[in-house]
Amino acid sequence: MVSGNNGNSDGDRRRGIAAGDVPLSLSPDSSPLTPAPFKDHFSGVADAYAAARPEYPDALFDALIAVAPASATVWEPGCGSGQATRGLAARYARVHASDPSASQVAQHWAQHGAANVELAVEPGERTALADASVGLVAVAQALHWFERETFFAECARVLTPGGVLAAWGYQDFLPPEGMLEPVAAFRAQIEAYWPPERAQIDAAYAGYAWPFPALPAPPLWLEAQWTLPRFLGYLASMSATARCRAATGEDPVARHAPALAQAWGEAGDERTIQWPLFLHLRRKA
Repeated sequence: MVSGNNGNSDGDRRRGIAAGDVPLSLSPDSSPLTPAPFKDHFSGVADAYAAARPEYPDALFDALIAVAPASATVWEPGCGSGQATRGLAARYARVHASDPSASQVAQHWAQHGAANVELAVEPGERTALADASVGLVAVAQALHWFERETFFAECARVLTPGGVLAAWGYQDFLPPEGMLEPVAAFRAQIEAYWPPERAQIDAAYAGYAWPFPALPAPPLWLEAQWTLPRFLGYLASMSATARCRAATGEDPVARHAPALAQAWGEAGDERTIQWPLFLHLRRKA
């Protein structure tokens, strides 16, 4: 999601734009949109974040296509290492994926080539995209980090009439069967180290002063089939885990791994992990 500062070469950030295409934005090196200081909870775990985060379900992107046509240009602020970009790029003509963290952008899968994806290091709340140039603004698990009044004004600027703001997030996972106690013990150790913005995810962004009228959004779940090492990697990628480790000198995943492993069973066995997934859809008049 949101993290880091300066970084990749202009060529790296532009990789994947088809020959002859007009760039969607200025490159971050030449743009005035140098990321200001921001709450950086993920640069230090960018590698783990890229490797460990779950993929979003097709049903989420089906809900987006139902309200914003595939021909639309998409702005994805707070893109992180690209968990949502992949699904957006598979369905939309063009995706401008931006993040204030150069470390996160450097881990983005589109660095290895994606013809319709442009990467940029930009503030979460602003972009060099032109006025009324975007049919969909898609924010995945990131809106709670933004200065929302500034961001909503930027959405009003870049969205075309009838364009859609989509913002979603996933809450804490449901413990697999038989793992309630070891998961609860792990959570108890890291609980105090969650940034305060995490409460907004738990509340599913309730109470936000949204800039546009609401559209119906379906109930959704995020689901993954993981082995034990994959699951432990996910726990290690949490910002609260990193903050706990930095503050105490103890790795909470290592401390609780034996109990988690005992409850899991064979390390290579796949277990189902589920997260409640919420989606807000708002259409500009």
